[in-house]
Amino acid sequence: MKRLAVVLFNLGGPDSLQAVEPFLYNLFMDKAIIGAPLPIRWMIAKLISKRRAPLAEDIYRHLGGKSPLLELTQDQANALQASLCEKFPGVEVGTFIAMRYWHPLSLQTAQAVKEFAPDRVVLLPLYPQFSTTTTDSSFEDWAKSAAFVDLNVPHQQICCYPSEPGWIAAQAELLHKAMDEAKALDTGKGVRVLFSAHGLPKKIVEQKGDPYPDHVKQGAEAIAAAMQAKGQGLSDWLVSYQSRVGPLEWIGPSTDDEIKRAGKDGIVLVVLPIAFVSEHSETLVELDIEYKQLAVEAGVGGYVRVPAVGTHPAFIDGLGRMVKLCLDQDQAICPAGQSEHLCPTDAAGCGFRLSP
Repeated sequence: MKRLAVVLFNLGGPDSLQAVEPFLYNLFMDKAIIGAPLPIRWMIAKLISKRRAPLAEDIYRHLGGKSPLLELTQDQANALQASLCEKFPGVEVGTFIAMRYWHPLSLQTAQAVKEFAPDRVVLLPLYPQFSTTTTDSSFEDWAKSAAFVDLNVPHQQICCYPSEPGWIAAQAELLHKAMDEAKALDTGKGVRVLFSAHGLPKKIVEQKGDPYPDHVKQGAEAIAAAMQAKGQGLSDWLVSYQSRVGPLEWIGPSTDDEIKRAGKDGIVLVVLPIAFVSEHSETLVELDIEYKQLAVEAGVGGYVRVPAVGTHPAFIDGLGRMVKLCLDQDQAICPAGQSEHLCPTDAAGCGFRLSP
């Protein structure tokens, strides 16, 4: 192998206030998000994106008028490229970014990968937990784009890594620092950790067999175990879900409800964004501004937010290790090269079973 291309997938975000509405339109046009037939889905996407754009624009004004996700993902791509160059001496490594709902979109990235002329392509989602609405949607979009530009080279996929050691180690280290800060605020009523993940409509889990909540739980348990190994066991923790919108019933418990409960208990709250590898609107605005204000109003004893892992060395090393393992095995890896499967037996939404 002379050239290796690694494609990092993420949702993307608007790069200006003018891009907010078309970004939302692309989001709601995804059949993994709204499963209605195309003519109806087009009308729903147009309606929702127009109605939600003003609120979303207010959110991005807090961030300077755009999402920081592309720049932060580029930092991760650069760090991963440096790590892979060490792991594959003599191989020219290129890391590429494909965003699902805003630029650079898969078609643009597939063309760039083709021009790079790799011998092998590894697809690496920056979604640690597999979901039909994220990983599966991104892989399907990439397959269409790669076919369109005639990118006919071997592809391998890394489907999920909810408990990958580097991912867990990075979060445990960041949580350790946050716990020290939280304990300094504790007046004797204790500290609770919320592993807050992006929410998902309940019907997607029940009807599609989406394994996402199981993966979130596994990651939280692995972080708790890592903290125990560090001598800082978590006596009070749970998983919660944020960003709930619309009339559908969503998986729970919700992060906002748990913040209110923490207020009644008078405890200090530590919030770890377990489903996000980078800072973006749902961490910098929803967690840091909206939920922090809710915590104050609810009477929470203290509110500490754990940073996203970003380019934490342990996380980047873990990504590189998965890429190497993927290539060594010459197949898709699920999950992270382990022989056992992380998804429950009824998780029909997982399309990457390598064993019965």
